[in-house]
Amino acid sequence: MLFKFINPMKITILTNRLLISFGLIAILSSQLSAKLSNRKETLEKVKLAMLCMQRGSWEQGVALQALVEMGDTINLVNMAHEAVLRQKEDGRFSLVASDYNIADPGSNSPGVLMAYKVTGDEKYKTAAQKQYEYYNNPKTRTSKGYILHNTKSIQVWSDNLFMVAPFLAMMGDYDDAIRQIEGMRECLWDNNLKLVRHIWNDSLKIYEDSSYWGGGNGWCAASMTMVVNILPKEREADRKKIIGYVKELIDGCLKYQLSNGLFYDKITEPNFEETNLGQMLAFSIYTGMASGWLDNSYKKAADKMRSAAYTKIDKYGMIQGASSSPRFDRPGTSTECQAFFLMMESAYQKLNNE
Repeated sequence: MLFKFINPMKITILTNRLLISFGLIAILSSQLSAKLSNRKETLEKVKLAMLCMQRGSWEQGVALQALVEMGDTINLVNMAHEAVLRQKEDGRFSLVASDYNIADPGSNSPGVLMAYKVTGDEKYKTAAQKQYEYYNNPKTRTSKGYILHNTKSIQVWSDNLFMVAPFLAMMGDYDDAIRQIEGMRECLWDNNLKLVRHIWNDSLKIYEDSSYWGGGNGWCAASMTMVVNILPKEREADRKKIIGYVKELIDGCLKYQLSNGLFYDKITEPNFEETNLGQMLAFSIYTGMASGWLDNSYKKAADKMRSAAYTKIDKYGMIQGASSSPRFDRPGTSTECQAFFLMMESAYQKLNNE
């Protein structure tokens, strides 16, 4: 009779704890169901919170991309107008405070090109061409032609790929877009873990940040996903190659997915659980599935990431648990986390013909 040796008080305490735990799970499940059932309202709250955030050049760019994915042409044109209004003479978009960013301003370019398509206003086309010409300056690149992160040192960051490769492909410069992808793999790709390191110093030939930062891996996955869908049919061999790269990266990340659907901020290190990598990967997975080049075996993992993201939305529409702006070294909020939630949802809707 094992039970006679157990203190009845302890049984009561354990029972109460279990009831509380089940109660919390039920409440969280109910909140998640409410957010999913009122998805349109949730999307608007998340978008409004994104538009209210102060933004650097890359944040303006990824917010623009979210509006592109959503088909929100009114807000897109308004944001593109501001990006052009704050374009420097050398062609870089949205430089409000610092003037040393090289790669980041390019993230605005797909949104600016879409604004040209929507309005027909030549100023957007001219502005995009000016940004493109800026990247043709040898000072913006390594000796092998990989676009640098900033003017302070000869660095290639994982972030860069999202900022420049889709834009170069949209401008019809497919060779250069692919060059940037290959540059990422040469400088940052770990072929053993199938993950991307964060910062390579090309002049010193060392990693200045050798960690597998989740956000950087997400930027790369999303960028290559977009490039795959931009490349024309005559570049089918390149499409297949990049699809292989995307799959490798997604598979590498999925090995580290936590039971709740999220990932650590530094993927291989148990620092803090972070929200946005899951959204970035879910965007890539849903987009690849909707486009027919990624199979259904990835959907379960993506759905788990998506559900986890919904649990992080607070009553103000801000998504918590992001690698937090402006220093990205702790959990908090960021424009890119807001944007990728919207991009993930748009991809999900396209996949399900909603």
